[in-house]
Amino acid sequence: MERVIEEIYRTQSRRVLATLIRLLGDFDRAEEALHDAFAAAARTWPTDGIPGNPFAWLVSTGRFKAIDTIRRRARFDASQHHIEDSLYSPDATEIGDMEPIEDDMLRLIFTCCHPLIPADAQMAMALREICGLTTEEIAHAFLIPAPTVAQRIVRAKGKIRAAKIPYEVPGREALPPRLDRVLHVIYLVFNEGYSASSGEDVVRADLTAEAIRLARLLLALLPHPDVSGLLALMLLQDSRRAARRGEEGSLVLLADQDRSLWDHAKIGEGLALLTEAMRAGEIGTYTLQAAIAAEHARAPAAEETDWRRIAFYYDLLLAAQPSPIVELNRAVAIAMADGPAKGLELIDAILARRELQAYHLAHSARADFLRRLGRRQEAIAAYETALSLCRQEPEQAFLRKRISELAAASERQ
Repeated sequence: MERVIEEIYRTQSRRVLATLIRLLGDFDRAEEALHDAFAAAARTWPTDGIPGNPFAWLVSTGRFKAIDTIRRRARFDASQHHIEDSLYSPDATEIGDMEPIEDDMLRLIFTCCHPLIPADAQMAMALREICGLTTEEIAHAFLIPAPTVAQRIVRAKGKIRAAKIPYEVPGREALPPRLDRVLHVIYLVFNEGYSASSGEDVVRADLTAEAIRLARLLLALLPHPDVSGLLALMLLQDSRRAARRGEEGSLVLLADQDRSLWDHAKIGEGLALLTEAMRAGEIGTYTLQAAIAAEHARAPAAEETDWRRIAFYYDLLLAAQPSPIVELNRAVAIAMADGPAKGLELIDAILARRELQAYHLAHSARADFLRRLGRRQEAIAAYETALSLCRQEPEQAFLRKRISELAAASERQ
């Protein structure tokens, strides 16, 4: 039963939180109610059994726990009475056996992405409230101190309260100016699911599925080539999910994946959306990334991948969105087309600028180029650096395996 509750928490807690925020009108109160609801589930479900609709049960329990808490506080603080009254709005009276409110997560994203909230705080809020990451995990992802992340989140919540930012999806006329930020948050959610920043899983399918669902909903609200491009990108990448995990959850690299396991229905849908987005004229960054993913999807085998075309798309992406991460990915594509020596030269130039020093994938890619060049000891050192920075268990296991293989090969000589 404990594992079942943990799985429900992992897969549904953020949607429960999103609905509780709508019902309770406050982030902190909703987070407290969420934890109270799961604590109640841990006490009662082992004897009473799991309810037919766990989501509705958790939302209902969390809301009534919050009401009880407000009532207790109101006995000592008259200013709390208006809060108690607000929790009995017509929208929140009876939850019963309701199905999940499909747009509560989208409401949450638009609230996190309100123009009054600074961009860096928006990203931290999204990863905390939508993905459920800890402040330490977010800090690791952004390569900044954890207290800085915590301060950004606290200030953002304070801004939402002080400015009375509405918890809603804005009207159609107000959607376009906020589209870029919302798409970026959905992309962040997908990336955290596609390659979890820490933990024992390669993929968090609940997050990738939620990001895809939100993009579909957004596309219905606002047909736009950037939304089509993002949805195409996510579908094409998620199509490889089943092939990315080996036995006992081990990581399988793209070149080694069994392509018969790829989801060809998602590939077909993704390619159609990509074509639609490319026809729109101005090609956005998500569409360029989808075009790169499409080259992998179209290749019958890894050795038939058109790496020069991928490198060309990365040239365009780098011009549109300069970043060391894009540079790194471009370096990998060029190495696949022109050899590891060229890739190593490009990555060393990035690291020489003191960029990506704390990014484990930069050191892992560098180690791979060194390995392919036969420079085993240097490769081992680079893999060890990557391992010291990596927080995802399957990736750690992969890096240890590479180190062990290189050490064994060195001993045989």
